[in-house]
Amino acid sequence: MQIVQKIRCPNCGSEGERHYLSDSQLTRTQCPICDYLMINCTRTGKVIEAYAPGIHAPH
Repeated sequence: MQIVQKIRCPNCGSEGERHYLSDSQLTRTQCPICDYLMINCTRTGKVIEAYAPGIHAPH
Protein backbone atom coordinates (compact mmCIF):
# COMPACT_ATOMS: atom_id res chain seq x y z
CA MET A 1 0.00 0.00 0.00
CA GLN A 2 1.17 3.54 -0.76
CA ILE A 3 0.06 6.80 0.89
CA VAL A 4 1.00 10.15 -0.68
CA GLN A 5 1.12 13.33 1.40
CA LYS A 6 1.66 16.87 0.08
CA ILE A 7 4.45 18.63 2.02
CA ARG A 8 6.77 21.62 1.77
CA CYS A 9 10.16 20.70 0.37
CA PRO A 10 12.83 20.91 3.11
CA ASN A 11 15.33 22.07 0.46
CA CYS A 12 13.52 24.86 -1.44
CA GLY A 13 10.11 25.29 0.23
CA SER A 14 8.09 24.41 -2.88
CA GLU A 15 5.26 21.87 -2.82
CA GLY A 16 6.68 18.36 -2.68
CA GLU A 17 5.40 14.88 -1.90
CA ARG A 18 6.06 12.26 0.73
CA HIS A 19 5.30 8.67 -0.28
CA TYR A 20 4.81 6.09 2.47
CA LEU A 21 5.59 2.68 0.95
CA SER A 22 4.38 0.19 3.54
CA ASP A 23 5.24 -2.91 1.47
CA SER A 24 8.94 -2.02 1.45
CA GLN A 25 8.96 -0.09 4.78
CA LEU A 26 10.29 3.05 3.06
CA THR A 27 9.38 6.73 3.03
CA ARG A 28 10.32 8.71 -0.08
CA THR A 29 10.30 12.53 0.05
CA GLN A 30 10.70 14.28 -3.28
CA CYS A 31 10.38 17.69 -4.91
CA PRO A 32 9.83 18.15 -8.66
CA ILE A 33 11.03 21.78 -8.54
CA CYS A 34 14.55 21.40 -7.09
CA ASP A 35 15.03 17.63 -7.62
CA TYR A 36 15.32 16.93 -3.84
CA LEU A 37 15.09 13.25 -2.88
CA MET A 38 15.36 11.45 0.44
CA ILE A 39 14.49 7.81 1.06
CA ASN A 40 14.28 6.61 4.68
CA CYS A 41 13.60 3.26 6.31
CA THR A 42 10.38 3.67 8.32
CA ARG A 43 11.44 0.97 10.77
CA THR A 44 14.92 2.27 11.68
CA GLY A 45 14.80 5.89 10.45
CA LYS A 46 18.08 5.42 8.58
CA VAL A 47 18.65 7.28 5.32
CA ILE A 48 18.82 4.86 2.39
CA GLU A 49 19.41 7.41 -0.37
CA ALA A 50 19.55 11.21 -0.48
CA TYR A 51 20.07 13.88 -3.10
CA ALA A 52 19.70 17.56 -2.25
CA PRO A 53 21.10 19.97 -4.84
CA GLY A 54 22.37 23.15 -3.24
CA ILE A 55 22.93 21.63 0.21
CA HIS A 56 26.61 21.00 0.88
CA ALA A 57 27.66 18.05 3.01
CA PRO A 58 30.02 18.83 5.91
CA HIS A 59 33.64 17.71 5.42
